[in-house]
Amino acid sequence: MRRAIFLTLAVGLGVIAAKLGYVSAEIGRQSAIEEAQLSDVIVVLGAAKYGPRPSPVFKARLDHALELYERRLAPRILTTGGAGGDPVHTEASVGRTYLVRKNVPSEAIIVEPVGSTTAYSTAAVAEIMRRMGLKSCIIVSDGYHIYRVKKMLEFRGLTVFGSPRPTAPRSDFREWWLYVRQSVGYLLWSIGIPL
Repeated sequence: MRRAIFLTLAVGLGVIAAKLGYVSAEIGRQSAIEEAQLSDVIVVLGAAKYGPRPSPVFKARLDHALELYERRLAPRILTTGGAGGDPVHTEASVGRTYLVRKNVPSEAIIVEPVGSTTAYSTAAVAEIMRRMGLKSCIIVSDGYHIYRVKKMLEFRGLTVFGSPRPTAPRSDFREWWLYVRQSVGYLLWSIGIPL
């Protein structure tokens, strides 16, 4: 009996490890692919901000979205992200302010200011897009984040193109750890546990 339990447990763990490895490899592959093409909206995933200023990571995402907007790949930009404990500024509003200062017309910017997790933000983005009749989007985030966000939005019936913010190529342990972490988040979401 113990042997059967041990064997079942070992097989189960092996299947989980194989699935994590496969999804992590897919995340790594997706992280380097530039898919940007004509779409209804450019969606910028929020990141840290310092009061009214975007962090360097968030600024790089916003600058990349701005470049895509200036190339006329979409007529709108949607910024996402909640307050993260800040009583005044949300990631989305900081993104909006930054883009307006870069001469993006305020009417071309949509704000999703309440998302506190990737799952929450993607659900809110899908609802905003549905209400506005928007069917396609370009996702701007860090490369390791694109796969999971694409899957979440595709699940809601949207056409999604990934466009990772430019970064220096890396192949260190930290990068692979980010892939594994996103893989865990994706697999948990796929069984109904949103993160």
